[in-house]
Formats: sequence, C-alpha cells, structure tokens
Amino acid sequence: MITTLRTDITVSDICKGFVYNEYEGKGLFGLSGKLTIQPEYQRNYIYADGKRDVAVIDSILKGYPLGLIYFTKVAEDKYEVLDGQQRITSFGRYVTGKFAVKDDNGIPRYFVGLPTDQQEKIMQTKLTVYICEGTESEIKEWFKTINIAGVPLNEQELSNAIHSGPFVTKAKEEFSNSQNANVQKWSAYVSGNVIRQDYLRTALEWVSKGNVDDYMSRHRYDDNITELKSYFTSVIDWVSSVFIDVESEMKGLPWGELYERYHHNAYAPDEVSRKLRELYSDFYVKDKKGIYEYILGGCTDNKLLNVRIFDEPTKKTVYTKQTNAAKEKNVSNCPLCAVGSDNNKNRIWKITEMDADHVTAWSRGGATDIKNCQMLCKTHNRAKGNK
Repeated sequence: MITTLRTDITVSDICKGFVYNEYEGKGLFGLSGKLTIQPEYQRNYIYADGKRDVAVIDSILKGYPLGLIYFTKVAEDKYEVLDGQQRITSFGRYVTGKFAVKDDNGIPRYFVGLPTDQQEKIMQTKLTVYICEGTESEIKEWFKTINIAGVPLNEQELSNAIHSGPFVTKAKEEFSNSQNANVQKWSAYVSGNVIRQDYLRTALEWVSKGNVDDYMSRHRYDDNITELKSYFTSVIDWVSSVFIDVESEMKGLPWGELYERYHHNAYAPDEVSRKLRELYSDFYVKDKKGIYEYILGGCTDNKLLNVRIFDEPTKKTVYTKQTNAAKEKNVSNCPLCAVGSDNNKNRIWKITEMDADHVTAWSRGGATDIKNCQMLCKTHNRAKGNK
C-alpha cells in the first residue's frame, strides 16, 4: 500500500460542500464533493453525545492536535475517509450549526456566534492526512489495524468493513437507523445500540443461525435484504403473538434459536399469559428470563427457572430431626435407603453426604419451605432428579 502525507488540508477545505444526514446519522460528503466521509465499511457516527463532539471542537480551539487522519484514494481526485470520520463529522456538524459548545462562562456558543478570531482559528486548522492507495484487502486490513486504538470497532462494525457492498448498505439502512419507526417495537426483544450495529448483528445471527460472516460473504453483492428482513420480522411477530405480555426480561433473549425450536408448536396466548403471570409472582423462581423457554418447552425443564433451593439452616434442622428419628428406629437417616434392602439400610449419612429435596416436587406445587423438605443421600437424590 502506498501512502502520501498531506499537511495542507484545513478544516475549511473539508467543510466546503459538507453534507450531514440527520436521518441516517452520518456525514456524507466534504472537500467540495471530493471526499466521501462515511463509506459503508465505516461505523455510524457515534460522537453526537454532547461530550466527544464537543471535545473535538475544544481541542481545535486550544490548539491540540486532532491526530492522524487517513483517506483512501478511490479515483482521480476522489477520496474516502479510512480513519477520522468521527472527528471530521464532529467539526463539520459544528461549523454547519448542528450543535453548540459552552464557553468559559457556561454560555452555549454555536459556530456563527463565536468571535471571528475563534471562527478563523477553527477554519484554518491544518489536518495531518495520509492518502492511502492499495487493493481492497490491503485497505480493509489497514482499517482494522488503525481502529485497535480509540473507541474499538465492535464485532459487527468489523464485519461491515470486511463485507462492505450493496448488501451492507441496505442492511444498515434498515437495522442501523435510529429513526426507523420499528425500532421501538424491536427494542422490547433486542438489546444493544442501534447505531453500534447491535440490532443488525442480532438480525444476522438469527437468519444465519450464528454464521454471520459466512452469510454476509455469500450475500455481499445482493441488491436486496429480503431474506434478512423477512426472517427477522417473522421472529419478532412470532414472539409478540405467543407472549402478549411484554416484560423487560424478554430483551436480549435468543429469540432466533427459540423460534427455530418452537415456532411449529401451537400455543394459546391467553394460557401462556396466565402461566407467565403465575411464574413471575412465584417467590421461588429466581431466573425470570428462563420462564420464556420453560413455557415454550411445555413447562418441564425446571432448571431453566433456577428455582430457589433450601437454605442452610433449613437443611441442618431437617437433617438433625431425620437423624435423631432414624437412630431411634435403627434405620438409615435417608428415607429411601431405610426402605431398601442393601447395606445402606441402616447407614447414618453425614450432612455433607446428603442433599435437600422437595417431598412434593416444586413442579407439582410443592413449596420450598421446611415442611416440604427432606434430606436424601446424594445417590438417591440424583436418581430421583433424573426421573
């Protein structure tokens, strides 16, 4: 890869023809139309938080260096930002009046309201820019290398860079657009940040069954995202039709996997709702997130609920009571050993050799309290649990 150092490009030069798309949340063009600020392999603009964008302007006004910026030469007098789009978009947005910076007295100052000497200082600030020329694979590899520092690229942002093309462009328009009216509905089931590609990552994981990069590679040059969008919509619609109650624990569950396993089953939404409310109100159910797969699977796998176990004082009390009674009868303090015929029929187990067990199973309505607790030897308790 060939690199050429430029130190003559100013903020003013970049801001000529600067275009920022508020709807998509990204800088588009600058340098009199010669520079594409956010090519598709770049992540969305994430500095619009009133802190990092302001810090860029403060750095310029205080004479601090903005750091190295890299452009890729894509044609004669045509460039793309390889690294530095967050900084470029920040000062471009400020110069075009998109946000204000507080002065030393705490007064918000837009660019047009700055003293002329400060305006001039910003506009005449020179940037340190390397122009890079090379193959696509060289550019992408360099892009990953220089993004190790700063705000690291997450997994999906790196995948977007590697597989940039028409498919990524359309996928980001749908799933990385915070202005998409569907985001509010999706947010009940999908966790993460739209701008940081978390929703897109989820959609790709669902449709690809976890093989995201393989899927993106195969579809890189597709000019539509029909399959991706349809599958994602199918999962969301299925979840919202089965579970008519929306709870916070639903966010971020592996709905794609659950859809694959259970969407062929029939469910009565009202009955599901009743069971959901029952489990949510059950004091002994510790894992509320596990309730959803528990219901989908027919309410059989109690491990999903992490049902509250007996505490140590309860176990010690029951152990002492069982052991004293067993010694009086000269039988084992494990009730199941006591009715057996092997060598353990009269064995007194230590408390460390026993487990607490529900006399009436929790799944059959048995409570996790001292009246429903018995101590069994570990062998019998495990055998009972496997039935």
